[in-house]
Formats: sequence, structure tokens, C-alpha cells
Amino acid sequence: MTGAATPVPADTGGRAEFAALPRALFLPELIWPYDTATGTCAAVDRRTDPGRWRAAASADIPVVTQWDDGRHTGPEPGTVPTSSASMPSVVAGMLEAAAPVPGMRVLEIGTGTGWTAGLLARRLGAGAVTTVEVDDAVAAAARAALDAAGLRPRVVTGDGLAGVPDGAPYDRLISTVGVRDIPAAWPAQVRPGGLLVAPWGTHYSNADVLVVLTVAGDGTASGPFLRPLEFMKARSHRLVLPDFAGELRPVDDSATGVGLPLYGPWHPFTFAAGLLVPGVTHAVRPLDDGGRALWLYALDGAAWAVAERPAGAGVTRVRQAGKRRLWNELLAAHAWWTAVGRPGVERFGLTVTPGTRTAWLDSPAHPLGDPPLPAAS
Repeated sequence: MTGAATPVPADTGGRAEFAALPRALFLPELIWPYDTATGTCAAVDRRTDPGRWRAAASADIPVVTQWDDGRHTGPEPGTVPTSSASMPSVVAGMLEAAAPVPGMRVLEIGTGTGWTAGLLARRLGAGAVTTVEVDDAVAAAARAALDAAGLRPRVVTGDGLAGVPDGAPYDRLISTVGVRDIPAAWPAQVRPGGLLVAPWGTHYSNADVLVVLTVAGDGTASGPFLRPLEFMKARSHRLVLPDFAGELRPVDDSATGVGLPLYGPWHPFTFAAGLLVPGVTHAVRPLDDGGRALWLYALDGAAWAVAERPAGAGVTRVRQAGKRRLWNELLAAHAWWTAVGRPGVERFGLTVTPGTRTAWLDSPAHPLGDPPLPAAS
């Protein structure tokens, strides 16, 4: 839904596409512009406030267009945003990374409003673009908007994680939904030498990083991460917290002078932590005295940890239980990240095969491994 800003393409063709096909053509009358400063949304209705609607439609901000998989009604924001129109700068950045040119065929995963498919159709021709959307109502609205704009790419209703095999092979596959794994169907439907562009991340946080994978003849896909951003997740890739129905024992209780390794969602270590401590998510909670607690949860429900640091205290209390010592693993990950020069996300990359996924630092010759670090003793 949100993302790190990338300029609208400086090339004449890119600017012409955005000018000729503004995002406003694809937005419904009721929208919820996202305020990046406050992290909140407020409804804007074109029928009652056309000026604010036009301003929001043309601004470089994400705009929510659906809540709660379509179950939500009314002007108040719903619980979970489930479809949106991305920031124009983010759309521009993804198109720049994919670099589609006339003569190529493109598959888009996640039609949404239809705007990205429309931009691609203007550049490549409607017959060269296939887009797939899991939600019937969202797909229908996108078809109507595209038709009104005089553009008719192929719009398929279905599970985008399966791709659209009857149109393969594609020269480019562009995902506009965030994923936590690269489905095997995606590289299988891209021709050798083609590119797969997607917002990819771990469950450690909700943030994504744009990855550009080049598909090889053997079905392997490999490439670098480019920049942080955030997209709504594919439905089956949404975070589901573990159910600790039975209390894990024993609980180790200790104290340490080490502070909490807390960083914001866009910080490189937050991304690295997800790579280095696999299968784990985290949450930060305030303490009554103004301090903070860092919770770590293994997604399989087999371990948890909490580290509490009261305000002004020089000691962190750590409790952890289960098959893994998640606090120790996180400290080991932080030590590794520091030792290799505190790399940004752009130094990491990803290689996927039909049965494996390997993250690496600087080149595929330097894999992080699985698991990449042993738990600290």
C-alpha cells in the first residue's frame, strides 16, 4: 500500500503514459487516502467533496479502495485494507525496474484498480498484457475502468499465485501484491532471460523490499533487492499469529545489559532480521513506565521470547521458551549484520528454485544459509 518514493520516469514515454492515463480514471467515488505521516485513512467522496477527491487522486500517496476483502460497507475505515491504488512514484519505480518495451508480453499479478495494467497496455498494446485478480468485484471494477479508458488487456479472475499458464511464457511478470515466497508457477511462466519483479518480504515485519529476479533456462530465478516499499499481501501470505494454546515450558528467565535491537520497519536490520531469524515475527509493546518490550514469536508456535527494558534501566529482562531461543538468535543476527558492515537492503539478493529459497549478501556466491546463523549459546 505504501512505499519509498521513486520519481515518475524521466523518459518521455513514461511521462506521457502517466499524463495520458491519470490514476483518477481508475478510482471509485469513495476512497480512503492514506496519510503517511499519521498512518491513518479518512474517507473522501467525490460526490460530496470533488475538490478533495481530485487532490487525493493526483497526490503521490496510496489510496485504499477496499477494506476487509469487500465485506466492509460505509464511509468509516474498515479493519484491514485489502485493495488500493499505489503511490504513482511506486508504480513508476516498478515499471522502471521491469523495463517492459514494445514486443514484450507481460503478466501482472494483482489487478487492483486496473491502473498499472492500463499503463502497460498503453506502452505495449492491450494484446500483450494479461492481469489476474483474485477478487471478483475488484476485477469487475477494473475491467469497467479499463474499458472506459479504451484499453482492453486480458483481465483474469483467479489466484494470482498460480499465474496464468495459458498465456505463458511471458517476458515480464510484475506482482503488485506483497509475497512471502515466490510461487514456483511464477518463474515457470517467464521465458529464460525474462524478469520477475515483486514486493517480497519476511513475516518479521509487514514491510517489503522490491526484488528483481532474472529467470534462467533451468527455472532458477535470481537477483538483487532494490528498495523498501510495502504492498498489501497476497491473501494466503498474510501473517497469522501462532496460537499458544498450551503453555511452553520451561521458561528461561535471565537478565542482560544488552539493549533491545529495535529499528523502524524500513531499517535495513529489520529486513535482515527476517532473513537471519527465519519463521519469526515480532511486536513491540510499551511498558507502563515508558520502557518497551520486544516480543518474538515462532510462526509454528514452537517458541516465543520477550525482552523487557524499563525506562532508564541498564538491564533487560529476558524470558524465552520452546524449541528455539529466539532472543539469542536475534542477537546473533544483529552481531552478524554489524560485523559485515551493517548492509542496506540493496546488498542482499534472492535465488529461488522450485524447491528452495536462498538469500545472499552481495552475490549468490555468498548465501546466508538455512538457517543462516546458529542460535547463540
